[in-house]
Amino acid sequence: MAHELHDRLLILDTHVDIPWPNGPDFTADGPRCVDLPKVRRGGVGAVCFAAYVPQGKRDDAGNTEARTRALAMLDTIAAMGRAEGAVPTHTAAAVEAAHRAGQFAVIPAVENGTALGGDLAVLDDFAARGVRYMTLTHNGHNALADAAIPRADLGDAPTEHGGLSALGRAAIARMNDLGILIDVSHASKSSMMQAVALSRTPIVATHSCVRTLCDHPRNLDDEQLAAMRDTGGLIQITMVSAFLKRSAKPSDIGVAAIADHVDYVAQRIGIDHVGIGTDFDGGGGVAGYMHAGQTPSLTEELIKRGYNEPALAKIWGGNFLRVLRIAEEVRV
Repeated sequence: MAHELHDRLLILDTHVDIPWPNGPDFTADGPRCVDLPKVRRGGVGAVCFAAYVPQGKRDDAGNTEARTRALAMLDTIAAMGRAEGAVPTHTAAAVEAAHRAGQFAVIPAVENGTALGGDLAVLDDFAARGVRYMTLTHNGHNALADAAIPRADLGDAPTEHGGLSALGRAAIARMNDLGILIDVSHASKSSMMQAVALSRTPIVATHSCVRTLCDHPRNLDDEQLAAMRDTGGLIQITMVSAFLKRSAKPSDIGVAAIADHVDYVAQRIGIDHVGIGTDFDGGGGVAGYMHAGQTPSLTEELIKRGYNEPALAKIWGGNFLRVLRIAEEVRV
């Protein structure tokens, strides 16, 4: 029963990393948490693959390196979308069409606005490659915004811009123009709240958890959740164990911990504002759900808690596709 329901759903994971610069074959059943054989076993229909750029020095050399890495990673993600049984998708409608056709939808994204290297024109390059969201920061402040976790090793003060910089505000406006969603996972609370107020489209946190349940600076508090609700945004619950339960290791917790965070968001701000972004291949995973092939285990847990098929459809992809459509409508 649960597996039959799971198989009917469009399962969309909003945040998965890729090995870089080299890694196991995406088409082979290997050590990656997310590869084609595992997504097929797990009934996963679509994934946002992130071109992740770690925070580095913000000088000319660092900026060039960040831009070069991001574009090269996006080329790799595009190649993954050309694998047999997969398809690159750049719109909500294309994701749904791929699902109906039994194809796996590859959705490109960028993690860390430092990938722009301080040049907003790079956003146009990202849009041309089908990028659907960009996180403002990673760990460490950058030229766009303050991060939730400053990097003392890079000389970060607790805050640098007081939230968004002038460049960050301009980046949000341009992302709205291009139909690229603003992702506030990793951003400081001040950056996040300012982005919510400024953006013409709903804000997303593609891989975060609830701070009331786990007091970690990467998680969103009740005020932030309310801001998401009031502007149509959503939080995609992630599976980094220390974000689900303070100081927990993956072996310490299972899918019940993920469902606890889903429950909290659904009950506090509504079922329309929650989803799943595993952060697989980037540190995500809990006992019993360590790779994409085990995805039905979370659906089973949510069914046990009373979520019906329409609710599961929203959690597993419908909510994210809704905000994608809004971004497409606002795009100029």
